Amino acid sequence: MPQETYGVIIHQIHNTIEKSLNNQLRRKGITLSQMNVLITLVASPKKKLSFKELEKRLTLAQSTTVGLISRLEQKKLVSVFGDKEDKRIKSVEITELGIKYCEDAETEVNSIEERIVSCLSETERETFLSLLKKVNNTLMKI
Repeated sequence: MPQETYGVIIHQIHNTIEKSLNNQLRRKGITLSQMNVLITLVASPKKKLSFKELEKRLTLAQSTTVGLISRLEQKKLVSVFGDKEDKRIKSVEITELGIKYCEDAETEVNSIEERIVSCLSETERETFLSLLKKVNNTLMKI
């Protein structure tokens, strides 16, 4: 199999981005996986989601999601509560401190993303993003 396959290149890009972001976020005492939880919560309409919905949006296992939420709760970046009507349903909500973490990290993420596409023209950037979305949408249907 040729070394430059789509999967290999995507994997290399992912690893490089993840390493850079984790190095930046480590200074704030948070991981990229934890930041993804916070970003997902910030983007949700009420800034809160059920554990199940969060698992679905992040495509994570239940145990992984519970572990991430537990660590974020210890850092006071999220709060966990049960549903008033159905106690079996647990939800998580981002705190003001969690929102602040997201705002601070956004600048760093934007800086890293800018470096990633710095070799591309504006038209190439738009095409690249469009193609990534198209591939991602196809994968979501599998």
